[in-house]
Amino acid sequence: MSLGFISALFLITISELGDKTFFIAMILATRLPRVWVFSGVITALALMTLISALLGQVLVWLPQHFIDLAVLLLFWGFAAKLLYQAYGMDPSAACSEWEGAASTVTGSPALPLFSWGSLPVRTACQAFGLTFLGEWGDRTQITTIALSSAYPLWTTVLGAILGHGICASLAVLSGRWLAYSLSERMLTWIAGGLFLLLGGWQLWQMMDS
Repeated sequence: MSLGFISALFLITISELGDKTFFIAMILATRLPRVWVFSGVITALALMTLISALLGQVLVWLPQHFIDLAVLLLFWGFAAKLLYQAYGMDPSAACSEWEGAASTVTGSPALPLFSWGSLPVRTACQAFGLTFLGEWGDRTQITTIALSSAYPLWTTVLGAILGHGICASLAVLSGRWLAYSLSERMLTWIAGGLFLLLGGWQLWQMMDS
């Protein structure tokens, strides 16, 4: 096992735990089928890992002010939608009905960012889009770029993707546990609040850069 693979595996795993894309996966897993959330998240992370590794190899830096603004609006858009949903929910609604409600096209547990295709397609696309946008300029992207500039490309990519996979699995599994431990209304309040905080974090990063 190469030093690049080991370094990428451990550094990405440590960096991703508790990161904003970790929370995105956790939030989506409380609202949508987790296998498709994981599929979308890990696909986005794998693609971003490859892009970041290539950036590290050729030392190219992309302007990201438009991406930053898109991420901010997306986070706050989801926050507004979820908080509005939570305000109108029945306080006695139980999360035991999550799976039945999530099978509907536009039911409240689903976040209908995409209105076309089957539920698995919409879920995977939504998870992919949020994760891919949220990863731009993130600390794991910077870590991957730095590692790729110091170690061989494919050892860095494989180690980083494995690290992302470990964190995405933990996020998705913990998200489902939360869905069955809290009321649907409380969970929606929490999800909206987290997206609101993620938007605030994104704004702070934009102002600080």
